[in-house]
Amino acid sequence: MRSPSCIEWLFGPLAFILCIGLLILCVSPAHAASGQVANPAARLETLPANAAEQQPYPQMGAPANPRVDARFNAYHDYQQATQLMQELVRAFPEYASLQSLGQSYGGREMWVLTISDPATGPAESKPAMWIDGCIHANEIQATEVVLYTAWFLLETRASNSFIQQLLRERTFYLMPIMSPDSRDSHFYDANTTHSPRTGMRPVDEDRDGLVDEDGPEDMDGDGHIAQIRVADPNGRWLADKDYPQRMTRAKPEERGTHTLLGEEGYDNDGDGLVNEDGPGGYDPNRNWGYNWQPEYIQGGAHQYPFSILENRMVADFMAAHPNIAGAQSYHNSGGMILHGPGAQNTPYPGQDDQLYRAIAEKGAQMLPGYKPMVIWEDLYTVYGGEVDFIYACLGAFTYTNELFTTHDFFHSDTSQEDWQGSRSEPRKFDDLLLFDQGFVDWHPAEHPTYGAIEIGGQKKGWGRQPPSFMLEEECHRNMAFSLYHADMLPLVEVQSVSSRELPGGLLEVTAVVGNRRMIPTRLAIDVSKGISRPDWISIDIAPNRERNAAVLAGYIGSDQFFSTASEQADKPWRLNISSIPGNGAVYCRWIVRSGKGPITVTVDSVKGGRASASL
Repeated sequence: MRSPSCIEWLFGPLAFILCIGLLILCVSPAHAASGQVANPAARLETLPANAAEQQPYPQMGAPANPRVDARFNAYHDYQQATQLMQELVRAFPEYASLQSLGQSYGGREMWVLTISDPATGPAESKPAMWIDGCIHANEIQATEVVLYTAWFLLETRASNSFIQQLLRERTFYLMPIMSPDSRDSHFYDANTTHSPRTGMRPVDEDRDGLVDEDGPEDMDGDGHIAQIRVADPNGRWLADKDYPQRMTRAKPEERGTHTLLGEEGYDNDGDGLVNEDGPGGYDPNRNWGYNWQPEYIQGGAHQYPFSILENRMVADFMAAHPNIAGAQSYHNSGGMILHGPGAQNTPYPGQDDQLYRAIAEKGAQMLPGYKPMVIWEDLYTVYGGEVDFIYACLGAFTYTNELFTTHDFFHSDTSQEDWQGSRSEPRKFDDLLLFDQGFVDWHPAEHPTYGAIEIGGQKKGWGRQPPSFMLEEECHRNMAFSLYHADMLPLVEVQSVSSRELPGGLLEVTAVVGNRRMIPTRLAIDVSKGISRPDWISIDIAPNRERNAAVLAGYIGSDQFFSTASEQADKPWRLNISSIPGNGAVYCRWIVRSGKGPITVTVDSVKGGRASASL
């Protein structure tokens, strides 16, 4: 064996040292960060020291780091909704306040949230938007849209310039639950997806001298009021061949297999009828003080207009806040953007109707599957409805949205003739996406009147209400429509004030006063019925204290050139303007004795706000 050379003696130890170095490098923190070691602490040491303080991902459409971490993929009961409103007020006390209009029949507070930016004036001085939900208690997602709107306005104000502008220029009055008693009943009592629509005041519906004595019962104790069927070779119903939990009418050429007997329940009062006198028995949206009709004409109307206390409290609040220029009420279901008139005998002026249709068409873009509709013409006649009351008695621009459409299930073509979708769509959706959560399987039971029956059908939480994963989108899209509506409310400004000297120490002062939004300061119905006072455009001449001595004449021009003009002889310093048109202006001129101080022109509109400018 030969002896190693000098070079081999030199590089042998170096190779050994190199191997040791590579081994150390493999277990260093840098390699640990790439997952090549089992020690997790080594990885954490390489993270930035301020990793926990870094900004969250800038998600679109919602606040990334809200002060109040609310969920809108779940439904809030009355207590949870109250708690959320209180938390919002505590988190944003400078922008939000909460008040109760009084207590409902069941002793629950009727909450109203007021949201506005106080830096631009008191809430009552700005054009206001009223938004309410759940006048019908089973329409539970209506509450969620109103709560979401309040949460979104407050949580995104700091980061969203459009929301900042809205709160500077507008006030929002939000009432999430107009029927709090029966909404909680829908949550915690056995019900169908359609019940209770009424409030909870007892009513003798079957006129037997007893009240609410024969309502549905949860015969199998599962929390739902499902259907009852009985096998019958002469019946006209049969189970759907694809979805057997769903019953369909037999076609004329088919033989049926069952008879449907209605909803779960017994004949409690022994009159031979089942479930004919359940809780309540009136419709809170048929009791408002405009075009009200008695019960024999309009079912659910109750005793007289505003005999339902909750409605009266809301109407009193609205009357005390004449700055309400727009309103939105949320219902369900069917995917509709509804506006009045509710009945054919109360047509809307053409000018107002055109505005209604224009804004609703914008809403249809925001709400795929929703259809703009006139209540009486496209749906059914409603006497004593809230929408007509707010419009015709308060002069405020008002919509009702029927939340949730079957077109949302599979994004089906909304141009099809049956725009509400197929009756089989909910069952198909339940099968494919809810994994059979939406229906009660048919199962046998004994009934004291009918004998051997089966109970089954749709659960109360499925049908009119979107499932959790669709709820938040429904909230956001409908909120966006309401915010667009709010942004289109009138907004006055004094565009210019100029003067020209006249002989004899007199001065001619001209002002152009505009409305920067689509909706006029007074709707056509308001002007024709004199619901609110005219808009006032005033001139103030300092240091003259006696305006009637300083202002000699006041004129309202037809255009900027005053080609024609009308003089207001009475109180010329305060011109009465019937309405400032949407995206338009009015022209005012005064002849005054000039003073040495500034001249100020002020516009004061009940529904359009206030503004001023000085020479």
